[in-house]
Amino acid sequence: MIVVVFRSRLSPDSDEDYEATAARMDTLAATMPGYIAHKAFTAEDGERLTLVEFESEEAIAVWRSHPEHVAAQHKGRSKFYSEFRLTVCDVLREQRFERKAG
Repeated sequence: MIVVVFRSRLSPDSDEDYEATAARMDTLAATMPGYIAHKAFTAEDGERLTLVEFESEEAIAVWRSHPEHVAAQHKGRSKFYSEFRLTVCDVLREQRFERKAG
């Protein structure tokens, strides 16, 4: 599994187009082959964090080069974000725990 960690801060002049674009990217990403899941969080200081899980580097490459995603990336750099950091991680180990009812 590959995890993408996207840390960002919105630019002060970001507008409602950001929310529409982000919602579209959420929907589109979920349709991509190899997509597993994603979640987004916003810290009290305004930093945003999105974690995205894909099955493989090949699946991420397809997502990264999707035309709508490429257009959203351009908007991100030119309009939406004051800064961002993208980190792609290969999962070395995973451990899970789930308490069963009863």
